[in-house]
Amino acid sequence: MRARRLALALAGAGLGAAAYATLVEPRWFALREVEAAVLRPGARGPLRVLHLSDLHLWPRHEAIARALRRFATTDPQVVVVTGDILGHRDVVDEAVDLLAEVGSGRVALAVLGSNDRFGPTPKNPLRYLTRRDAPDEPRGAPLDAPRLVAGLEAAGWHVVDNRAVRVETAVGTIDVRGVGDAHLGCARLETVGGPAPDDVALALGVTHAPYTAVLDRFDRAGLDLALAGHTHGGQVRVPGLGALVANCDLPLAQTRGLSDYGAGLALHVSAGLGQSRYAPVRFACRPEATLLTLTPA
Repeated sequence: MRARRLALALAGAGLGAAAYATLVEPRWFALREVEAAVLRPGARGPLRVLHLSDLHLWPRHEAIARALRRFATTDPQVVVVTGDILGHRDVVDEAVDLLAEVGSGRVALAVLGSNDRFGPTPKNPLRYLTRRDAPDEPRGAPLDAPRLVAGLEAAGWHVVDNRAVRVETAVGTIDVRGVGDAHLGCARLETVGGPAPDDVALALGVTHAPYTAVLDRFDRAGLDLALAGHTHGGQVRVPGLGALVANCDLPLAQTRGLSDYGAGLALHVSAGLGQSRYAPVRFACRPEATLLTLTPA
């Protein structure tokens, strides 16, 4: 009888955890506020940067749209989206309209992720426990990434996939080095170029997947801060232990939040706001955006 009661209790706890992970936490959006002392001497700080990632938007995804509009009321001066904006082939125009609203009147930067080029496909989630990288993973139907890029650029966004740009902000010039999605094999590391110039307030690296080859290149170039997504923070975390997977070769301890990398690079990885419809769960890893307040080092 005791064994039966224990089995029933464990089954009930499992069902409760599954219901929470699929029905509650994926819609429980968080705004994290983090301070990072990364601006260069003489910069007119502070600078507020809203870091968004992994929206995985579907048509009429009003929950995320409301969250983004709420986050934009924090009055960031810069908005950065680190990829995986799309989650469906029919959401390009909706995504552009939403991000045009969020980025209006601000410096807005974006890179693409694999889900901006290919639609989601069913996958066995257990594979992530045995493989840190999966270059041969199946790809869904091609998405209209060129239309997404054109729409964002028409709305004033800088899409910095394998591009370097300089943008003017309230604290001075930011030197931005963007790298394409390494998970998809789109990273062109030569885009990072040589050492960051001295006449800027911040040297910023932006990428979707924080593979160490990309981060090493950012660090060697003397960049001050790197922003990335892709990991979903592990998506399922064990309290007291943390993430079980990173979906890239980044150390598990760095799959979410602000950390130090290499000789002098500050790294911020967003756990993202969405997830694939084939893995619509989160546990101990709320969907999030981050308001970074950058101050002089």
